[in-house]
Amino acid sequence: MFVDECQLHVKAGDGGAGAVSFRREAHVAEGGPDGGDGAKGGDVWLVADHNVASLLSFKDHPHRSATSGAHGSGKGKHGRAGADIEVPVPEGTIVRDLAGEVVAEINEAGSRWLAAAGGQGGKGNARFLSNRRRAPAFAEQGEIGEEAWFNLEIKLMADVALVGFPNAGKSTLISRISAAKPKIASYPFTTLEPHLGVVRFDEHEFVVADIPGLVEGASEGKGLGHQFLRHIERARVLLVMVDLAPDDGREPAEQERILLAELEQHEPELMERPRLVVGSRADLASEPWRSHSGFPAISAVTGEGIAWLMGQLAQLVEGARALQPRARRVMLHRPVPTGVLVERGPDGSLVVTGRQAERAVAISDLTDAGALAYVQGRLKRLGVDRALTRAGAKEGDRVRIGRFEFDWEPG
Repeated sequence: MFVDECQLHVKAGDGGAGAVSFRREAHVAEGGPDGGDGAKGGDVWLVADHNVASLLSFKDHPHRSATSGAHGSGKGKHGRAGADIEVPVPEGTIVRDLAGEVVAEINEAGSRWLAAAGGQGGKGNARFLSNRRRAPAFAEQGEIGEEAWFNLEIKLMADVALVGFPNAGKSTLISRISAAKPKIASYPFTTLEPHLGVVRFDEHEFVVADIPGLVEGASEGKGLGHQFLRHIERARVLLVMVDLAPDDGREPAEQERILLAELEQHEPELMERPRLVVGSRADLASEPWRSHSGFPAISAVTGEGIAWLMGQLAQLVEGARALQPRARRVMLHRPVPTGVLVERGPDGSLVVTGRQAERAVAISDLTDAGALAYVQGRLKRLGVDRALTRAGAKEGDRVRIGRFEFDWEPG
């Protein structure tokens, strides 16, 4: 079964907590702090795999989780880091958030995208030893690992896309020129899912995609048109197949006009792609249709015109590869913001965002006076005070950093 759309839930591992511990040894009256650090949680990576052709593995099992980091302990022992998890996905996978915005595209085998970052481990109390703080009695908690739902979809990465109406002979052709074995029958919509085949001709090698048949109105969603048309978008060359023996008697020229109009309405840029138009199922065509269609005739059943077709496609693919730049391995559509940002919330409060600032308050025990003083100094070093002042913060304003809220007092 070919699945080209699914949902994926990712959960990175939580960071381990730092330990609060002091040396307790014979003949050592006041041992110093020796609490170890917690370890980082595992990340969740999406990795493009050439051997994965479908999103079927996510259909009934959409959850992928990494392991959490271990806590620190006394005697300076640090925790063990959580193991990362790599989730194989097909080449050409598009990642969207639940709002439908594209987050990333994973285009080439071996390319990786960080779907969920593991939480950072908390520092043990030994890390907070200083000349002013001789016996720190606090440590950091581990950071919660990222968690998110994504929508995944595939746009096939092929050199040639076969475009035509249902039952135009596309599946028969790809089974003739490659090792692909799609279902073949003499009724429309036999093919309901794309198939890829690798074609080797002389010294050339290219990938052909058998796209399910289009119907008039496909660009508006008729006949699952949107699902089928998107697989054509990344093809370098279009092979448009008009049927020389149509069941509905539609002229080959009219078939070409409708197919090209649907492609243009779906994605105007497709009209600039190199394309070849041929008449298919020539073995079933009557002589008037063969003679007056104006298109080169081929038959995947008898082999008529197949060698010529492979030569033409090989030349078009070679030229397209030379002109089209290689797609970036991973395209990030929404880079992670850096620094500190202060904005007014709907309730008039000031909302501070920024990974470092949010992490500073999230992993610290703010009920401890020593930890609170440390966090205040850290936020000041990160520039939170300056950002609040620039945002027009006044005494008594409500400030929110992550889940932590407080009333602003200048200085």
